[in-house]
Amino acid sequence: MIVLAGTIDFDPAHAEAMMAAVAVVVEATRAEEGCLDYVIGPDPLIAGRLNLFERWEADEHLGAHRKADHSRTFQRALGECGMAGVSIDRYDGATVTKIF
Repeated sequence: MIVLAGTIDFDPAHAEAMMAAVAVVVEATRAEEGCLDYVIGPDPLIAGRLNLFERWEADEHLGAHRKADHSRTFQRALGECGMAGVSIDRYDGATVTKIF
């Protein structure tokens, strides 16, 4: 399993357009083969920050996601919304223990 977690910063003046782009990419990505979880949401305390969390079955699925049209469209939207920074960490082979 591959896990990605991080943040994307953008110009808060473009929050409405950014959230519209997020809705499109999240819906399309959740339908992709190998996607176990895909969430992008606004940070409740920092304007212009998105929090990202993804889980994928394998690298091949993540690679296909990165090449998908909706991923490329989202990348363009980030640029149009004044992306100011990205910090995403990758975790491989995580051991999962359900606590609830």
